[in-house]
Amino acid sequence: MQYTPCDILKPFIRNYSVITIDKDINNEIFYPSGYVDFIVKMPDGNAATIIGGQYRDTPAFELLGHLTVPTRLNAAKGTTILIARMYPYACAVFFPNPITDFTNSATNLLDVYARDLRDLYEVMMSKVSIGQQIDLIESFFIEKLKKHEKKQQKVQQLSLICRHILSTGEGFDLNQLSSTLGLSKRYIQKQFFEMVGLTPGTLYASYRFNRSLRQILSTDVSLTSIAYECDYYDQAHFIKEFRKFTGITPLQVRRTLIKNGDDFQKAVNIGL
Repeated sequence: MQYTPCDILKPFIRNYSVITIDKDINNEIFYPSGYVDFIVKMPDGNAATIIGGQYRDTPAFELLGHLTVPTRLNAAKGTTILIARMYPYACAVFFPNPITDFTNSATNLLDVYARDLRDLYEVMMSKVSIGQQIDLIESFFIEKLKKHEKKQQKVQQLSLICRHILSTGEGFDLNQLSSTLGLSKRYIQKQFFEMVGLTPGTLYASYRFNRSLRQILSTDVSLTSIAYECDYYDQAHFIKEFRKFTGITPLQVRRTLIKNGDDFQKAVNIGL
């Protein structure tokens, strides 16, 4: 189930989704989305992420940053999470931490906004409808947005750069991007480091990975065709990049999904 953010937050939040795990999940691959996820775990159920070998129980509020390394998920049947999916550049206007702190990390946000989020969670859990809970989250985001108004101009410019990267149908070229936008390569790289926590090339690689994953999840197109259509040099390049993100090959993903079903992955990657 998906919900649209209010107009004020639309430049920063792509959407809200509610996912209930319908079976026990153990060590399942969690594919990077190219977005940052603000996650609220409802009281019933348990979940945990394993990123780079580090096991983290999912707290009441978690920020799952950009993922560029294999990540795994454990979750008990019946666990429900509410996800606010943020655009790649949005964290900088909501959180005071250096953005690189969140990359390849599942951060307990009670360590960032302890009192605010404890109070917010208590009020949220007293509300019956998801709509009311989302309204409360949006009030929290809007309050933080007002406190970081100075960053919004940078974010607007960065959103244009990100859109350009994510809309390109060709391989990523920083020189071409610099020329097209009239900005120096050094400036673009610095802004990405400060506001996104990834290099422009890594963001494009994540985007390209997700293009290929969507086709694996939803079509029976050959992997070779997917590789070329998604702008990999060849199938060997496709496999190498795919393994860097997931730890397994595209063929292993396709076989696993055929065997076990793909409802959860569609909910997380395609549904969002």
